[in-house]
Amino acid sequence: MRDTFRSLRVRNYRLFITGQLVSLIGTWMQFIAQDWLVLRLSGDSGTALGVVTALQFTPVLLLSLYGGKLADRYDKRRLLIAVNIIWGVLALLLGLLVVTGAVRLWHVFVFAALFGSVSAIENPMRQAFASELVGTELLPNALSLNSATFNVARIVGPAVAGVLISWLDTGPVILLNAASYLAVVTGLFMIEPARLHRSSNRPRDTRIINGIAYVLRRPDLLLPMALILVIGGLGFNFQITLALFAKTEFNQGAATFGLLSSALAVGALCGALASSVRRGRPSVYVLIGGGLLFGVMELVVSAAPTFVVAAILLVAAGFTMIYFAQAANQRVQLGTDEAYRGRVMALYILVFLGSNPLFAPLVGWLGEQYGARIAMLVGGVASVLASLLALLVRSRRRGVTFRVHMRPRLHLHVVEPHVGELRIPAVPSRVAR
Repeated sequence: MRDTFRSLRVRNYRLFITGQLVSLIGTWMQFIAQDWLVLRLSGDSGTALGVVTALQFTPVLLLSLYGGKLADRYDKRRLLIAVNIIWGVLALLLGLLVVTGAVRLWHVFVFAALFGSVSAIENPMRQAFASELVGTELLPNALSLNSATFNVARIVGPAVAGVLISWLDTGPVILLNAASYLAVVTGLFMIEPARLHRSSNRPRDTRIINGIAYVLRRPDLLLPMALILVIGGLGFNFQITLALFAKTEFNQGAATFGLLSSALAVGALCGALASSVRRGRPSVYVLIGGGLLFGVMELVVSAAPTFVVAAILLVAAGFTMIYFAQAANQRVQLGTDEAYRGRVMALYILVFLGSNPLFAPLVGWLGEQYGARIAMLVGGVASVLASLLALLVRSRRRGVTFRVHMRPRLHLHVVEPHVGELRIPAVPSRVAR
């Protein structure tokens, strides 16, 4: 436990993560209230829900790189204060429209686009700010705790929203989200700038094209981004496949969908906490292995015969999903120079979240035409093949050799020139331990 939460010893990080937890719970509450509001205003239109989702994610394709440029050029703490105030004002205006009965469907569309635009700019700032809060040594732990906080909010927020919507309706829930931004803004104001881990000189050249060129020169950064593009785009679309899984495979309703989503979130939380004990940059084998294990778990989930079995397997799938995602995030951040971190993380977010509008319709079409199991199967196969291809390409370029030895016990030798030798026992032994 001491290793898992060691970043919390840093006062600045405690202030930041506490505010983030409150704000993220409010954000998830608004997501649920917003979707419920759209269904009410549109007469239960699934198309309208799809439009709202597209409006929230499309700005990532357009604005995230600009957000990375801002993060490298200006004070990240002040930028985060500004964007959270803007978010709070937007939530307040939408909540007032709903409470007063003046809201129309097009209002929700406009606010979804505005929220998505601010989020696209804020995301690389927040990701890059983590290193300033805790420094390089604690950065892997801080990134994992950030992910754990997100998954706690994903579990708590929708549950609280469901109760409050039944009691108070959607308007007051959105207003509560507006109030939640006070927590993160207050925490950011209380952070001591003198204790932040900052470079004395800010980069003068913060052009976006230079950030892209920097990544293109770095194969160790390109690999995790390529894997997160394929695996994240085709394998992480559980918000689509689980809804179809519950309704078409198990003939159940929204409650079953909620339970399956919760099982995935619980596993994701455990995966984030497991990643928090990592003290350095994860190796490429941890990254590839995480992607491979996730792909295998998604294949197993796609064949689950019953709801109970599916829920149990989804815990393991959620674990491997976040374990892989955290390995990719940590490998990118810990391998990037501070002067480029904002732009590199913006590109990472563009690849990760920006792939959603591109791959989600394909996954939805597969699920509609051939069933949820096939959609999951495609995601699992794509994840396994992408991981194996990455391992093959890297091994050939680096001259890595793999040898299986039967004596004294079955084990695998992985030899990489200029790095060393790794011995992986297939059968546990006292020597191997």
